[in-house]
Amino acid sequence: MGKVSRKVKAKVAKVRNEAFRPPAPPERRMSWWKQARAKWLSFLRRLIDLLSGVLFRVAYAIKGKSSMPPIRNLLLLEPAMSIAAKIRNRKISSEEVVKTFISRVEEINPILNCVVDQRFEEALEEARAVDKLLATTDKTAEEIEKETPFLGVPFSTKDAIKVKGMSFTAGLYCRKDIRADGDAETVALLRAAGAIPLVITNTSEVCMWWESHNRVYGRTNNPYDTSKIVGGSSGGEACNLSAAGTPFGLGSDIGGSIRMPCFFNGIFGHKPTRCVISNHGEWPEASDTHQTYLGTGPMSRFATDLVPMVKILAKKDLRLDEKVDLRKMRIYYMEDDGGSPHLSPVDPDIRQAMRKVIEYLSQAHGLKPKKVDFPKLRRAVSIWLAKMNLVGVPDFCQQLANCEGSINLGWELAKWMVGQSNHTFIALMTAFTERFGVQPGTPHYDRLFNMCQDLHNEFQTLLGEDGVFLYPTHPTPAPYHNEPVLRPFNFAYTAIINVLGFPATAVPLGLSRDGLPIGIQVIGGLLSDRLTLAMALELEKAFGGWVPPKIDV
Repeated sequence: MGKVSRKVKAKVAKVRNEAFRPPAPPERRMSWWKQARAKWLSFLRRLIDLLSGVLFRVAYAIKGKSSMPPIRNLLLLEPAMSIAAKIRNRKISSEEVVKTFISRVEEINPILNCVVDQRFEEALEEARAVDKLLATTDKTAEEIEKETPFLGVPFSTKDAIKVKGMSFTAGLYCRKDIRADGDAETVALLRAAGAIPLVITNTSEVCMWWESHNRVYGRTNNPYDTSKIVGGSSGGEACNLSAAGTPFGLGSDIGGSIRMPCFFNGIFGHKPTRCVISNHGEWPEASDTHQTYLGTGPMSRFATDLVPMVKILAKKDLRLDEKVDLRKMRIYYMEDDGGSPHLSPVDPDIRQAMRKVIEYLSQAHGLKPKKVDFPKLRRAVSIWLAKMNLVGVPDFCQQLANCEGSINLGWELAKWMVGQSNHTFIALMTAFTERFGVQPGTPHYDRLFNMCQDLHNEFQTLLGEDGVFLYPTHPTPAPYHNEPVLRPFNFAYTAIINVLGFPATAVPLGLSRDGLPIGIQVIGGLLSDRLTLAMALELEKAFGGWVPPKIDV
């Protein structure tokens, strides 16, 4: 058995050391025609980025920015766990905490439009009940922490996750009058842990675009620069958290909808291993297969809040109480996707941030991060689009009709052109792409499915149970409003991780030269959430984490 074990280990080591060695340059592998086509597309992509950047910069320079109110109350600068400790130790009342965050929401929302519904009075009543309980209970602070770790702390969630009696539209106009008839399972778990729902936050239409804008509640603005996007679909949530509207919140992620907003707004967020946290009580309702791509997870200004939240929400044992020794962790990284011509080049500030992380891990922990290459990542967009397009589940035209029939796509496009459609342009384009893109049952579709499975196996073999992969969350800092229409596939950096099923944690790494948040994502093997969360905690200590937004007029 010992000899067999050594042979197996040697084989695995060989795969890790050789299979992921950077391959020959693309020029050697492509025909001259494909090489020329790739170069032309890459040039065109860069030209569009350059021209759109100039045009939008001029347009928004004329329009100007709104100013952000500064954070005056120091309570807004504390993690949710710290606030919870103060409440259960009677150093501050839950009512005072809730009032503080209500005041902050009332300050920021007229500028940012991140909150779409609120339950201020109900939250205050629940906070007073918490204070009354604490005044009469015989339980120790330790017992309270064990039973209700977030007792008396307010939280938020996106307008696609049920909170009883609150807006439940997912940004879809025909759902504008729908209120949630109960709590999502994740919301119920946080309530059971003592947390108090406070506000509901904005999303993209049907949660399927990376700018939070819809015909029900409008557009959400970035707290670092109101002319920039907040991401989507959990964009309102990330914006609200970054501006200190609530201590922590919930998001959901099927193509980067937690990680991209966290990146654009400079906060932490975690997409868990597939099927570890319940998605029940959300809209759109994910099919059985899509459930494996969709991840509901925690979002916060502070990495210290993520592990306690995952402990509450997870249905499986992720060994989160086990100490992670970073010195024994294997680190792999890529600075870009390898050169897809359909994606924007990775911004130099993001590359520099990645290199600083690599240098820190090498010097502070004696690690030896290894640069690798996964050629299939260049096909990330095609793979994700294929995996989303399944037989036997509602298509996007049906979802735009609230799954009560189907919209007439051609008619809606015609109505949009004269300003009469209740749908956003990008939602209609998403439906168009699905209808006329690669279709199930075709050879190309099957090849993409097989490619995804191969890529999953390559990642899992490389990472095992002790490896993490550092990768850009997005190629650029937050673009201007509407600019994503000209950069539609940049979400590929996050989307591919959803269909692979791996856990991924968004980690902020300061601000770019233009004052916008930048960062990376930390990806682990299946059920290795504790590794990515531990790395997030370490990088928060090393690089400072969230930087409070400040906008001058």
